[in-house]
Amino acid sequence: MNLHLQRPLAVFDLETTGTRIGHDRIVQAAVVRLNPDGSRERWQTLVNPEMHIPAEATAVHGISDADVADAPTLAQVADELIRHLAGCDLCGFNVLRFDLPFLAEDLFRAGKDWDSSQVRVVDVQRIYHQMEPRNLSAALKFYCGKEHAGAHDALGDVEATADVLLAQLERYPDQLQGTVDFLGELSGDRKRSPDAAGKLAYDEQGHICLTFGKYRGWRLENIGNTDPGYMQWLLGKAELPGSTLAIMRGVLAEIHG
Repeated sequence: MNLHLQRPLAVFDLETTGTRIGHDRIVQAAVVRLNPDGSRERWQTLVNPEMHIPAEATAVHGISDADVADAPTLAQVADELIRHLAGCDLCGFNVLRFDLPFLAEDLFRAGKDWDSSQVRVVDVQRIYHQMEPRNLSAALKFYCGKEHAGAHDALGDVEATADVLLAQLERYPDQLQGTVDFLGELSGDRKRSPDAAGKLAYDEQGHICLTFGKYRGWRLENIGNTDPGYMQWLLGKAELPGSTLAIMRGVLAEIHG
């Protein structure tokens, strides 16, 4: 084995009700311990999150409310989960950004003090991105088999981007439809912020909300009605981009006629 271990490496993954750390909950946890002798120990459990699993989360991992109705809660399996991680360094895919902080927060909620600050953490996603750069030059090489001689020249970059798009459509004819509607949806263009700076966002009903500050997640009209002084202060902040302020003023003007 090319992996040389001084102690076990616990590779773990979580499936959850969503991606909001501190709000969403674990619905499944799995651990594979890679031992120094090359052996593996596997453990996994479903977890009752004690909240509804949204349909969009079920669409990702396939776990529904019915699947976890009789499963133990995190508080009931927390000690066992911690035992499988004890004495190990940690590993996962996107683990530093998501699984590790999510697990720490959910264990804290369950009354468990779990300290991972002194162990090493291997993030396989970050290694992947380091070893296989995901920039335009790498895409041109992968899809078109040629070097990007015009890297960081505007015209050279857009020529390469056009070539990569056409090559992607040719490589994945069964998965990709050659329409802008399909490709835009796949790109997630409908999830963009109302403003280019990302200071604003749409809620589920299409209303514009703040993404920062003490009223994060609040609709602009609700902030204006609840705390008009704060809204006026925001509108006077020079740090906010002018285009963002223009959208905010437009929303408020529409509300107040």
